[in-house]
Formats: sequence, C-alpha cells, structure tokens
Amino acid sequence: MKQSVIPIKLVIAGASITVLDSSKMGSYSCTLKGEQQLSGIFHLQVPKIERKEKPMISYIGDTAVMNCECPGYTATSWTWYMTNGSKQIAINESLLTDKYVISKKSANITQLKILKLAKEDDGEYWCEAAFGLGKSKGKLELKVLSYMAPLKPFLAIVVEVVVLIALVVSYEIYSKKVKRTEVEFWNLTSLSYSKSEDSGLESSRARQRRI
Repeated sequence: MKQSVIPIKLVIAGASITVLDSSKMGSYSCTLKGEQQLSGIFHLQVPKIERKEKPMISYIGDTAVMNCECPGYTATSWTWYMTNGSKQIAINESLLTDKYVISKKSANITQLKILKLAKEDDGEYWCEAAFGLGKSKGKLELKVLSYMAPLKPFLAIVVEVVVLIALVVSYEIYSKKVKRTEVEFWNLTSLSYSKSEDSGLESSRARQRRI
C-alpha cells in the first residue's frame, strides 16, 4: 500500500519540510538567524492510542466489550490482535462471526466484542491504528472469571467457621467424656472405700462376739 505524503510546515519564516515515511519521524528544529534569533522544535510521531489501562474483568458466558480511541486523528484502518504465547494473531470476525464482532464507531474509534466468553479468552488484546506514516498500538487485558470466583473468599470464611465450630464441639464432647470418666472413677473409689469400711466393721464385731 502506497503511503501518503504529509507536509509539515513550520510557522517560523514560512519554512516547511515534507516527511515521506516513518523512518524520518522524530524531533525537528528550525532556527532563523537575523537581528533576533528565533528557533522552534517540534516532534513528529504516530498518534497514541487511548484505551482502558486497567484489566477488564468479566465472567464465563458473558460478553466483553473493548474500545480503542485516537482522539483528533483519523486512522486509515483498525486491526485487532489477540496474544497467543509470544505471537499476536489477527482477529478476523468474518471467520468467527459467532465469537467476535468488530465495530468502527468512527474513523478514530474501534470496538471489539467477544461473545460467549470462555476461560481461553483470558489474556492480552491489541488494537492497531494505521496512519499515513506508520502504525500505533494499544494493549488491553481481559480477565475471564467463573461465577464461583467472587464466592471463594466467602467460602473460605465459611470453611474456617465450620472447622472452628467442629473443634469447639469436639472439645465439649471430649470434656464431658473426661468429666464422666472422673465421676465414675470417684464413684467406684468411694464404693470400694465404703465396702472396705463395712468389712472392717463386720470383722471387729465378729471379734467382739468371740470375746
């Protein structure tokens, strides 16, 4: 594809410069020497993509909507990519119409919809805007969770409470058993002591009778 020529004009003394390709992009300065020296510096670069920097969180089975925008600049085309390992794979909605929907809201806004989210959709996505002198990319991150994920902290607390209750109940049962055993032991001891006393009394009475 043939790239368009973009003339860049400096305000100082009508000086101008024409940039033909991305290799000539960078910082330029212009100085006008005379009775009073005037100078100017400008930076030529591809416009930056604006997007949501924080990870987008959605759930399995839902629809995720991601947007990229380049305010004030008109892109010739937009392309979406997904990261698979170390590779970036272009998303072609014509091949997966039941999965991806790409919408061009305007010349400087693009939108990607991912339908019927699965755990495999979790990862990094890139939007790329093409301009006359180069391309600009923006990265977005999507986290796909199961509906059980928000409940995990609650379930962990419930498990801790159940374990604590089980320990308390076990301790109470053990304490009651120990007390019961102690009571039975003292009852048996008292009974044995009583029998010993009765036997001693009977023996003394028998001795008194013989006398």
